Amino acid sequence: MELFIRIKDGQPFEHPIFGDNFRQAFPDVDVNNLPPEFARFERVERPTLGMYEVLELEEATYQLIDGVWKDVWSVREMTAEEKEIVKQQRIEDTKAAWAARFQAENWAAWIFNEETLEYEPPIPRPAPDQAKIDAGIRTFWCGAENNWKDTPVHPGDISQYRFDFLVWEWIPLVN
Repeated sequence: MELFIRIKDGQPFEHPIFGDNFRQAFPDVDVNNLPPEFARFERVERPTLGMYEVLELEEATYQLIDGVWKDVWSVREMTAEEKEIVKQQRIEDTKAAWAARFQAENWAAWIFNEETLEYEPPIPRPAPDQAKIDAGIRTFWCGAENNWKDTPVHPGDISQYRFDFLVWEWIPLVN
């Protein structure tokens, strides 16, 4: 995307202009040899924030970097207090979502890891067995036995069945 920005008193004025619009508004300006009152502009996407990062401003600022005006986003790490609030909220949200799962009691033995904010099985999941997968057999956690267990062969189209962990069988979905 080709963008330009007007410069007044050495600072960007207003907002970037698309190349086609710029050429229409300023037909006498050579875009390959811009006068000091205009400059090229590069749009920089809003960053994806890490778990404990925040934007200091909701809007980017315009800064001159290597001869080109660009969006600059100011990201900072959260304070210890902010991190603790976010962590506690994520713990609550994760636990609530876990408890709301279909047949949640099947996973009652799983342990919540406060560092990763995930539930973990008390016994590691066995490595996938391609022969079983090809045969339509899946390995799920069986809460009744507190262990991993192979399912019966899947009866067909996955979108038409749900596995019932309490009776340990595939149940057809009713429309």
